[in-house]
Amino acid sequence: MATNPQKRDYSITGPENQRAQERGLATAEWYTSPIPRQRMKELMKRKNGPAIRDTFIWFGSLAVLGFIAYQTWGTWWAFPAFLAYGILYATPGDSRWHECGHGTAFKTPWMNEVIYQIASFMVLRSATPWRWSHARHHTDTIIVGRDPEIITERPPVWKIILMQIFHLYGGPVEIKRFILHFFGLLDKQEREYIPASEHGKTFWEARIYVFIILGVIAASIYTQSILPAMYIFLPSFYGGVVVLLFGITQHLGLHEDVLDHRLNTRTVYMNPIFRFLYWNMNYHTEHHMFPMVPYHALPKLHQEMKHDCPAASPSLLAALKEVITALIRQKENPAYVIDRPLPDTARPYLFGIRQESDVNAAVSNETAVS
Repeated sequence: MATNPQKRDYSITGPENQRAQERGLATAEWYTSPIPRQRMKELMKRKNGPAIRDTFIWFGSLAVLGFIAYQTWGTWWAFPAFLAYGILYATPGDSRWHECGHGTAFKTPWMNEVIYQIASFMVLRSATPWRWSHARHHTDTIIVGRDPEIITERPPVWKIILMQIFHLYGGPVEIKRFILHFFGLLDKQEREYIPASEHGKTFWEARIYVFIILGVIAASIYTQSILPAMYIFLPSFYGGVVVLLFGITQHLGLHEDVLDHRLNTRTVYMNPIFRFLYWNMNYHTEHHMFPMVPYHALPKLHQEMKHDCPAASPSLLAALKEVITALIRQKENPAYVIDRPLPDTARPYLFGIRQESDVNAAVSNETAVS
């Protein structure tokens, strides 16, 4: 599918927003793979057990690595020790923020909210604004002018991608927003998707974040050491490399302005350690198509959908190679996209607006398999 080769405005307050609405791409009906209703109910069942287990493992491992890093402070061994601590701080922080934001990680709502708030601070994301930002990301996935979470535009801005290795683009943006929120203000983009009823909550969360950061700074000044900040706040920066590597595999190099997650979202096979860090978000096509399925059920959902989806990337390395190659090509040709073949068992891709005949056919098909 050809895309517009001219440079586009990727902000959600520019002309592309109106253009997406005029084309029927905003809050549109998306393609979903046919899965029997009873099986989907089983997959959507929420549990506390897996998330409680994983949370204890995560914080317990952080405590162990934190102790090891403390013991190495002042030696060269502190560099790998704190790098490991930072990766374990930021990477699960990102995935726990994500899944608990959906409210699916735990069965008990307050457990989701507690971990969501903690993880939001850990990855320096304002909890309430990002909840609404991510809701828009799911409603209008990679729709230019509508999705506020597109990592980079076409042609790609390599400076932003490279800065994000140490969270040096997104981090300062979020800190600026904390300060705005602290004083009861929102930036222009946030006013586009955060309901007025959520503004007060946004401001109070930011004030708590700012006071925590100020407390860490005060502790560092009092102890005349950067060590307190190495445990809280700075890991968001020095531990962000794996967050970036995982994140760029989700959508980059694939189609924009389509209504089929099989075209704009990538599933990647990963080893058990990466899957723990990422909380199975490597099954990203599955997650976008059925976001209410908890992380622990995504491998099973993948098995139910694989007959209707392009083949998953065989490894993180293979996915990164595909993404980087696509970004290099998009630098010269912004219209370049990766077209992935579907298996013979799959229904055709849905590139644009679903026609009435397609809807009727889909309903008949889903009725037959339910």
